[in-house]
Amino acid sequence: MPVIAKRPSSLNKTPFHFCPGCSHGKIYGLIGQVIDEMDLLENTVGVACVGCGELAYEYFRCDMIQVAHGRAPAAATGLKRALPHKLIFTYQGDGDLASIGTAEIIHAAARGENITAFFVNNGIFGMTGGQMAPTTLFDAVTSTTPFGRSEKNGFPLPVSEMLAALKGTAYAARVSVHNPTSIEGALRAIREAFSSQIKGEGFSIIEVLSACPTNWRCSPLEAVEYIGTKVIDTYPLGVIKERGGRINGA
Repeated sequence: MPVIAKRPSSLNKTPFHFCPGCSHGKIYGLIGQVIDEMDLLENTVGVACVGCGELAYEYFRCDMIQVAHGRAPAAATGLKRALPHKLIFTYQGDGDLASIGTAEIIHAAARGENITAFFVNNGIFGMTGGQMAPTTLFDAVTSTTPFGRSEKNGFPLPVSEMLAALKGTAYAARVSVHNPTSIEGALRAIREAFSSQIKGEGFSIIEVLSACPTNWRCSPLEAVEYIGTKVIDTYPLGVIKERGGRINGA
């Protein structure tokens, strides 16, 4: 019988701890698949922060370190400068990267640090109680916006577009994993980001629109549909900045 899908060899056989319908497991699988395809396992170091993805070191077979909330870009900068021949990536949620670690990610991009950031955007603080994040959509109900997010809470933050505007950013893309077509797009973007880093082109970021049924208070199927019908209206998919410094649409 032909094998249609299998666990990447870059991932351990440890069962995931994520809630039903959470996208983290899919994203881990895609990163692991590209690490396998590019034969990078023995040459990769990942950095994870506090949040739902903080146990990445339990799942990835490459070297991993876990750092304080929001500080992954700083740790990754040190790793890359000390070990320039290694592929270095960070794995961060939106509460981590877009809120607590905003300064870290902006200045890493501004300096053109040759690292790759995975930015998992589910629009909420998933692990700490379901509070509003900088990326939360308008009208979304959270534990800190019980009547829905409004302009008084600020506008949803277009993180990837902001970072793409910086000269140190070589590649930026927003992808999703809510359907097969989007998953194929995510794989292409991961390959491009890793290739960009290997060529020494500068900072790269992959934003992944992710589902959080637990804190969105819906079923996994409803969460997937919400991404496809609502979230991508605020955060459109696609490559935002390509090699050579060109920002798409500019």
